Amino acid sequence: MFAKIVALIMLVSCVSAGYIGYVGGHEEHPIYAAPAVKVETDYYAHPKYEFKYGVSDFHTGDYKTQEETRDGDAVKGSYTVAEPDGTLRIVHYSADPHNGFNAIVTKAGKSIHPDNYASHESHYLQH
Repeated sequence: MFAKIVALIMLVSCVSAGYIGYVGGHEEHPIYAAPAVKVETDYYAHPKYEFKYGVSDFHTGDYKTQEETRDGDAVKGSYTVAEPDGTLRIVHYSADPHNGFNAIVTKAGKSIHPDNYASHESHYLQH
C-alpha cells in the first residue's frame, strides 16, 4: 500500500511540474499580431453587351442570323433560321424580370414541298 501512495505522489508531482525556462534570464517575449483587415469585394458587374452574327452559305443552304442586346436584366434580340421547307423563321424576343420571356415568331416565304414519285407498293408485293 505504501508503494502505491509513493507512486501516486510521484505521478502527481511529475504532471504538475512546470517549465522553468532558460537559465540566465533569457525569456521569450509574447508576440502580438496586428488585427486582420477584412476586405469585402463586390464581384457584381452590371451586365451590358451587344452582339450580331450571320451565316449565308449558298452551297449548303445554311442561312441564319442573330442579334442580341443586354443592359442589366433586360435582354432583347432576334434571330432568323432557314427552314427545310424553304421558309424563313423570324423570332423577335425580349426578357426582363417584370415581364418574363416573350417571343414573337413569324414565317416569311412560301413553303415548298417536293413531289413524291416513288411507289412503295411494288416493293412490298414482290416478296
